[in-house]
Amino acid sequence: QVQLVESGGGLVQAGGSLRLSCAASGIGFKRDVMDWYRQAPGKQQELVARIDGGGKAVYADSVKDRFTISRDNAKNTVYLQMNSLEPEDTAVYNCNVWPTRIPWGQGTQVTVVT
Repeated sequence: QVQLVESGGGLVQAGGSLRLSCAASGIGFKRDVMDWYRQAPGKQQELVARIDGGGKAVYADSVKDRFTISRDNAKNTVYLQMNSLEPEDTAVYNCNVWPTRIPWGQGTQVTVVT
């Protein structure tokens, strides 16, 4: 079954950290490019970070130097380490494959408060 399951979100104070996980099943994964996206209330979904099968990563300017995307191919899991969180990072975070999308998971809510 093709599936994405995100976890690790929560409520955190500004300046804090969270580590999100995205477990993928039913796909090859090892050579797949994986993305993390987020969507804040009233805003369009935006790409946060992308990692290729070899571990090369790119980031949105808004999260560069604060977030780190990584992957464990043995676990079919991609991670997003988020440090120095800001209220503007509040959103639902989802992962997916790029460029051919698979059904979206439920996402994980991140709420950053001052």
